[in-house]
Amino acid sequence: MQSFDVIVIGTGSAGKTVAEAVRQAGKTVAIIDKLPFGGTCSQRGCDPKKVLVGAAEVIARSEQLVGKGIKAKAAINWPDLIQFKKTFTESIPDRTEKQFADEGIISFHGAATFLSTNTIRVGQNELQGTHIVIATGQRPKTLNIPGEELLTNSTGFMELAQLPKKIVMIGGGYIAFEFAHIAARAGAKVTILHQGKRPLEAFDADLVKLLVKAMEAIGIKIILEASVTSVKGKEGNLTVSYRQGRKIHSISTQLAVHGAGRVADVAELALEKAHVDVNEKGITVNEYLQSESNPAVYVCGDASDKGPPLTPLASYEGKIVADNILKGNRRTYDDAPIPSAVFTVPTLASVGLTEEQAKEQGRNVKVLFQETTDWYVSRRINEPYTGFKTLVDADTGQLIGAHLLGSGSDDLINLFTLAMKHGISAKDLVGTLLAYPTHGSDLSSMLPE
Repeated sequence: MQSFDVIVIGTGSAGKTVAEAVRQAGKTVAIIDKLPFGGTCSQRGCDPKKVLVGAAEVIARSEQLVGKGIKAKAAINWPDLIQFKKTFTESIPDRTEKQFADEGIISFHGAATFLSTNTIRVGQNELQGTHIVIATGQRPKTLNIPGEELLTNSTGFMELAQLPKKIVMIGGGYIAFEFAHIAARAGAKVTILHQGKRPLEAFDADLVKLLVKAMEAIGIKIILEASVTSVKGKEGNLTVSYRQGRKIHSISTQLAVHGAGRVADVAELALEKAHVDVNEKGITVNEYLQSESNPAVYVCGDASDKGPPLTPLASYEGKIVADNILKGNRRTYDDAPIPSAVFTVPTLASVGLTEEQAKEQGRNVKVLFQETTDWYVSRRINEPYTGFKTLVDADTGQLIGAHLLGSGSDDLINLFTLAMKHGISAKDLVGTLLAYPTHGSDLSSMLPE
C-alpha cells in the first residue's frame, strides 16, 4: 500500500490542474489514467477537431469566392490533413508524463477502481489517499441497439486513414454537426439522424434554423425525430435502420459515427465501494465540488454533475478543487456566464440565456434578431448564412444573452461574455469604439435600443 496526500484520476485539463497545484504546495501526489496521458481535449477532442475544422473553413471560403477573385475551389487531401493533425497530438502523452515526473508527481497507467472510501487499485498497485480527485471526463453513452459495436466514435473519426464517401452521423449535437461539416467539405455525402424535434437544443432556435439551411446547402441531409434501431453489416458496408413515426427506414453507408451524447466516464471506478453517489449527469457534488456522500472525494471537469462539458470550465473547476484541498472548503463554484461555440462553417456561438429561457423565467427583455448576410463582414467573404440574436433586460439595461452565427462568432462571443461577467450595460457597449472594419465593430448594431 502506497500512501499519498492526493490521488488524481484523470490527466486532462481538470486533473492536471489539480495535480500540479497541490504538488507545488508540497503535497505528495499520484496521478492515474487508463488512456494516453494528456486528456481528451488535447488529443481526441477540441484541439485536433479544430485543426480539421480549419481545413473545412478554407474549403468554404474558397468556394464562396469562386468567380469573385478566386479561380477554383480548394480540395482536402484527407491523409495529409490527418498527418498534420497528428503533429499536434502525438507528442502529448510522453511530454505530459515527463512533465509530471519532473514535478515529482507519481504516474500510474491503468483503470482505477475504488477499494474503499480512500483507497484505489490500479493494476497491481494499491494506493491510499487523504484526498481523491475524480477527473475522468466523459465517454460516448451506450445506445443499447443491436450492432452498436459497428459504430465509430469521435476518436476513431479523427484517426481515419481515408475518408469514406458515405457517412451517417448519429446525434444532433456538437459532435455530429461539427464532424458533418468537416466530412462534407472533404467530399463525403453526409446524413445526420437525430431523435429530437430539433438539433442543438441548447442553442437559439432561430440561429439553428439558419445553420441547418447552411448545412443543407452543401448537401448535408438532416433527418429529425429519427430514432436509430440497429446497425448491421461489416466495416465499410453498413445499414443503419431508424424509426420515424411508425415507419422503419434504412440507410446504406460506409461509416456510422456515434455523436449521440456522452456520459461521465465512471463505470469502472466502483463508486459504490467509496460511497460516492452518482446521477445520470455525473457524480453529485456540493458547491465546493466535493462529493456529497464521501468528503474525501472531490470531482472536477466533465465527470461531475455541475456545468457543461467545456475545457475552460474543467480547468476552472480544477483550480477550485486544488484551493479547497489546500486551504479547506472556502472557494465555491461560480455559475457565471460561460460561452460556447459549435465549430461548424459558419460558426455558431452562444452565451447567457436563450429567448426561450428568458420567457420561462418571466424576464422583461428586449430581443433583437437579424440575418446579416447583407452586412459588410458577411459580404466581404460572400458568406451566405449569418445572423445574431441578443437579449437585454429591459429593466436594468444589462445584456443577458447573445447568440451569433457566422465567421468570427467564436471570438466575438467573448466580448459579449466580458460585458455580462463585469456588468457592462448594453448602452455602454454601444458607446464603445472598436477597431473597424472588424466583427467587433458590428457589436453596437447588435443591441436593441
